[in-house]
Amino acid sequence: MTETAADALARLYDLDLSEDPGDLDLYLALAGQTGGPILELAVGSGRIALPLAAAGYEVTGVDLDRAMLARARSAADASGLAVARRLALVHADAREVRLPSAGSFQLASIPLNSVFLMGGRADQAAAVATLAAHLAPGGLAVVDCWLPDAEDLARYDGRVVLEWVREEPGTGRTVTKTGSATWDPTTSTVRLTTVFEAGAQGEPAVRWVRVDSLRLVGPDELVAMAEAAGLRVEALAGDYDLGPLELGADRVILLARRP
Repeated sequence: MTETAADALARLYDLDLSEDPGDLDLYLALAGQTGGPILELAVGSGRIALPLAAAGYEVTGVDLDRAMLARARSAADASGLAVARRLALVHADAREVRLPSAGSFQLASIPLNSVFLMGGRADQAAAVATLAAHLAPGGLAVVDCWLPDAEDLARYDGRVVLEWVREEPGTGRTVTKTGSATWDPTTSTVRLTTVFEAGAQGEPAVRWVRVDSLRLVGPDELVAMAEAAGLRVEALAGDYDLGPLELGADRVILLARRP
C-alpha cells in the first residue's frame, strides 16, 4: 500500500525528535510528584505519553492527527499489554474537547511548543482552558514554549537551511531535513516550511513537504491565558530543570494549578 503524506510525516517526525529535546525527565519527575491520571494535549506519536505509561501512570493523549495517533498506538502495543492498557488515545481538537473524565486529572500538559500550532491567540487560550477543565482540584497544568530572541527571528527571512542528515532506522535510507521560515511581527507568526528527502545513496529521493503556521507566545500571554482559565500560576521556569526564567532564556515553562 502506498504511504500517505500524513503517515510519512508522522514517521519523519519521530526521526526528527529521535534526539531527546530534554523534556522527558521533567514530565517523569512531575508525574512522580502529582501521580496520575495524566492528560497530554497534542500527544503526537507518544514520545512523552508512552514512557509515562511505561512508568505505571494512566495516560490519556489527545491529538487531531490520526497518523500520529496510529503510530502512538502501534508503539504502545509493541511495549506490551500493560503499557497499552494504560494509554488511552483520543482523536479530538484540543481547543474544544471535554472528556468524560474531565475534572479527574492530576497532571495535564501541552509540551514542546505544541501550543504554537493551536491557531491564533483565542485558540491557544482555549487549549489552556481545556487543561484547566480537565484537572482535579490541586492538579498541575504545564505548557512549554520556545522563546526566540531578536537574532533568531531575524534569520527567519525565507532562507533555506539544512538542519540535519540522518540514517533512518530499519530502512537504512538517508534522510535530509531542510527548512525555511518567515517571521511576521504583525501577527507574531512564523510560517515554517519543512522538506524531508529520503532515499538510498545515488538513487532518486522521495520528498515530503510540511507547512506550518506557528503563533509564538510569550510569558505574559501564557500567564494571562492560565489566569483566564481559572488557574493559579505557580512558576515560570526557564529550562527543563525548572530554573528561574531569566533574561536570555530560550524557553518558558508555565506551571499552574487548579485551585
